[in-house]
Amino acid sequence: MSSTARRTPLGLVILAVSIPAFMASLDNLVVTNALPVLATDLDASLEQLQWFINGYSLAFASMILMAVALGDRFGRRRVFTGGIALFTFASILCALAPSAEALIAARVLQGIGGAALMPLSLAILSTNVPAKMRPLAIGIWGGVAGLGVAVGPLIGGAVVEGLTWHAIFWLNVPVGVVAIILVRAFLTETRGAAARLDLVGLALGMTAVFGLVFGIVRGNDAGWTSPQVLAGLVGGAVLLVAFLGWEHRRRDAALLPMRLFRDRSFSVANAVGVMFSVGIFGSVFILIQFMQVVQGKTPLEAGAMTMPWTMAPLFVAPLTGLLEPRLGTRTLVTAGVAAQALGLAWIGLQLDPAVDYWMLVPGFVACGVGMGLVFAPLATAVLAHMRDEDHAKASGTNATVREIGVALGIAVLTAIFTGAGGQLTPTGYTDAAQTAVLWGAAILAVTTIVATFLPPRRTSPDGAPVGDAAPGALLPA
Repeated sequence: MSSTARRTPLGLVILAVSIPAFMASLDNLVVTNALPVLATDLDASLEQLQWFINGYSLAFASMILMAVALGDRFGRRRVFTGGIALFTFASILCALAPSAEALIAARVLQGIGGAALMPLSLAILSTNVPAKMRPLAIGIWGGVAGLGVAVGPLIGGAVVEGLTWHAIFWLNVPVGVVAIILVRAFLTETRGAAARLDLVGLALGMTAVFGLVFGIVRGNDAGWTSPQVLAGLVGGAVLLVAFLGWEHRRRDAALLPMRLFRDRSFSVANAVGVMFSVGIFGSVFILIQFMQVVQGKTPLEAGAMTMPWTMAPLFVAPLTGLLEPRLGTRTLVTAGVAAQALGLAWIGLQLDPAVDYWMLVPGFVACGVGMGLVFAPLATAVLAHMRDEDHAKASGTNATVREIGVALGIAVLTAIFTGAGGQLTPTGYTDAAQTAVLWGAAILAVTTIVATFLPPRRTSPDGAPVGDAAPGALLPA
């Protein structure tokens, strides 16, 4: 445990690492609720609307592991602070963007800055909290990060309706300034094992993920057998194989050490993370626009209507920190993903231009409670058997696969929507949206099965793991 934990009250440490995580998670959904307005104001196409989200998510995902490596080498607090500053500066560029292309470019820069926030905040927190307090601390951290998801649509709707979409990004500026002050005041510098920066791995990983998502996004418009789509899909797959081979050779100097995947808890948690993000965030992208495009709701009304979904994690996620030592990560994550699958299936079956709002509420509640049950236990499962020096890379890997899942989810479910004949019109949206949302539910149903392979991790009163997933319960080398 570092000196920060001895000198600084636990609450201030959690606050200092959680506000930047809140800011990064907020921007995943705050823009989503403004998409119909952005489409009109910037004359943006459906493909450009996807890139408003995916430009951020892909840059975020591509740079996370490099940010972790820089933090290990040059200091986690230093890189964490730099990430906050870049994220804040890029938010100003987003607010000033005069065109769709300029907004996409600024979102990419924002994603690069955000890449340092989530994994380093969790790594800094986990190394500054006693083991017996870690599930509770991570639960609170997950609750604050979940608050960004919770209030994102509501804040986005309120700001767009009351002011302008530009103000969505101006909000990040005072939050970023406060976050930098807190980090400098209450966190001390920590480092991991210094190693040469894996620039080859970074280039291979970035281009592989970009190629795959680009191919999926362009598939319906350009044709799935067109040269550009095939180049993206096939080239991305080849580069992904090359990336994994390179990382295996690099061993401990790798951006993504393959040895971490010998831990069953880590491997399954990451599989759940990417699949969960594909199903849930792809569906959110479709559903937010249904309320505005089809039902004619204002951005604020749409944000308020989704509150049974988005606010639930705020209350549920901290409670999981208390439940996890008794029930284990497998029980909570499996139950959470199953609740989301059932919730999305209910919503998908109810979708109709004239559907009464209260018919959607049970699905919204199930999805929200499910998200709250997944966030913190999944983070705990990722770090369950990691050495302290591997915490940043482990949490960085999980953040990477989840952001890739967000980008893939939006790309895949939008491709399903477009392939089913969907259009951004009141009469051409609903049937295709229903198909896409039900596919999201199916993906989460499969994810529920995958989650059952998590070790049934429980902790003793002093915080030490017991049961099947005690230290050493790793997959064979």
